[in-house]
Amino acid sequence: MSTHEVDDWTLLARCRGMEDALFPDSRDQKRIRDICHDCPVRVDCLAEALDNRIEWGVWGGLTERERRALLRQRPDVKNWQTVLEKNESSSRKEAERRRR
Repeated sequence: MSTHEVDDWTLLARCRGMEDALFPDSRDQKRIRDICHDCPVRVDCLAEALDNRIEWGVWGGLTERERRALLRQRPDVKNWQTVLEKNESSSRKEAERRRR
């Protein structure tokens, strides 16, 4: 992913301009991740953190510990964007099915 592409999605992030708040002490991480809940670029953000093994802060709604666990569970994944988009699509379809 180029720097230009990263900048594109970051402009749409709900946390834009709140960078310092996204790197809290571990006890505050779960509170901060609520900002990510309805963010339109949540998948892009999380993929960026996972693909680049970013160790600090809240990214895409996951804390440092949650991302480390996910990376340990799926060491085979090279492109998290694809995996996360597929998972999100499946989740959306399941939620739609339940509403019927």
